[in-house]
Amino acid sequence: MTTTATTPRPTRVHTGAILAIILVSYFMIILDNSIVFTGLARIRDDLGFSTAGLSWVQNAYTLVFGGLLLLGARAGDVFGRRRMFILGLSIFALASLAIGAAPSAEWMLIARAVQGVGSAILAPATLSLLTASFAEGHARTRAVAAYGSVAGIGASVGLVLGGVLADLTSWRVGFLINVPIGALMIIAALRFIPSSTRQSGRFDVLGAITSTLGMTALVYGIVRSAEDGWADPLTLAAVAAGVLLLALFVLIESKAAQPIMPLRLFRNRQRSGANGTRMLFLGAMLGYFFFITQYLQGVLGFSPLQAGLGFLPMTVVNFAVALGIPRLTRRFGNSALLVTGIGITFVGMLWLGRVGVDSEYLTAVALPMVLIGFGQGLAFAPMTAAGVAGIEPRDAGAGSGLVNVAHQLGGSLGLAVLVAVAAGVTGGGDSAAAVAREASAALTTGALLLGLALVVAAVFVVDRKRSGPRVR
Repeated sequence: MTTTATTPRPTRVHTGAILAIILVSYFMIILDNSIVFTGLARIRDDLGFSTAGLSWVQNAYTLVFGGLLLLGARAGDVFGRRRMFILGLSIFALASLAIGAAPSAEWMLIARAVQGVGSAILAPATLSLLTASFAEGHARTRAVAAYGSVAGIGASVGLVLGGVLADLTSWRVGFLINVPIGALMIIAALRFIPSSTRQSGRFDVLGAITSTLGMTALVYGIVRSAEDGWADPLTLAAVAAGVLLLALFVLIESKAAQPIMPLRLFRNRQRSGANGTRMLFLGAMLGYFFFITQYLQGVLGFSPLQAGLGFLPMTVVNFAVALGIPRLTRRFGNSALLVTGIGITFVGMLWLGRVGVDSEYLTAVALPMVLIGFGQGLAFAPMTAAGVAGIEPRDAGAGSGLVNVAHQLGGSLGLAVLVAVAAGVTGGGDSAAAVAREASAALTTGALLLGLALVVAAVFVVDRKRSGPRVR
């Protein structure tokens, strides 16, 4: 059967509309992943969560999202990217409706897990659609720059919007808004995104099972360690099981005719380096959002609304820098922007790590936030571009899945490490002084992660043979 017969395409491909659909859908995922932080206190009060149970509002989502990412990514290549994109959007929107209407804590956690399923399908589908829709070169550089910028902007806006909604309306609105947006994106996808060719052959069942179970076990061990510590037997058992299953997964992939994660994706030094850089960078940034939110409310006495607005120095600068990324890329190249961005973020995080119980918002928080916003705005787009550069169309789903795995696992592992460091400083406690000490220790450790990210980027990602904007 020919491609013409199986995948009818419109006479004109509206790349602008496709990019808008991709960006809005990805923005919705990133926004939702951070919007809960400033609304957690209201969620706890409304649904009767315990302190320990409240952490699973995020962990239930993270666990399923991370565990199913590789499976969701490959499904786009096998069953068609548009089909999986629409399926992911549908699950995500319906789960958001269930969360917004949640009458109990148990309902909330189940719906968050289902939302993680939708994200695991939708997130890699957005990036694989982008790489398949834009040929490598100037058009893809601009598209990937916009996509990478959404990752940073969405996380920042989510914190602001979460605080505003929690204070002025309800935390539920932040989830319910996904329903009409998701419906509009589904309609737009059917109208503007052409269907893609389904790959023939068998689905890599053993690879799907071992990757899903391995990722789930590893993410579960990571998120459990943040609460129970690394000495907990179940934490160690989960991590060990995850590592063994993923090792078995690699062995299976080396022999599979149509692997769910082609090992050839790791042969590119710069792509692998970009994903390693992403893990370290996200580990620092997720910890930053988590601890600064608590510092603003627990030490400086901000309300959820004020805490959300407290992130504006970062959000505004991030947005402004992101708008200029295509022009900066043409002038300086991806490598220069990536290294410079990580370096500036490192300085800002190190400065932020000096926060104390008597610190002033302007000098101790707002000014370093400007540096972090500037650095993140510079770094995310070239980091994403390097992570998907040179990927063949047949591997678009798997390659984008690898970027999302690095994003998700990096954030989970980094947060677990920073929470463990913070707990070791104070041994727990919710006094203002304890919260300040925890934030300082965690953010300083986050700066160390950024320092490592800078080294990895400089050694593996920087293309010394090319001064142009493209990273291969």
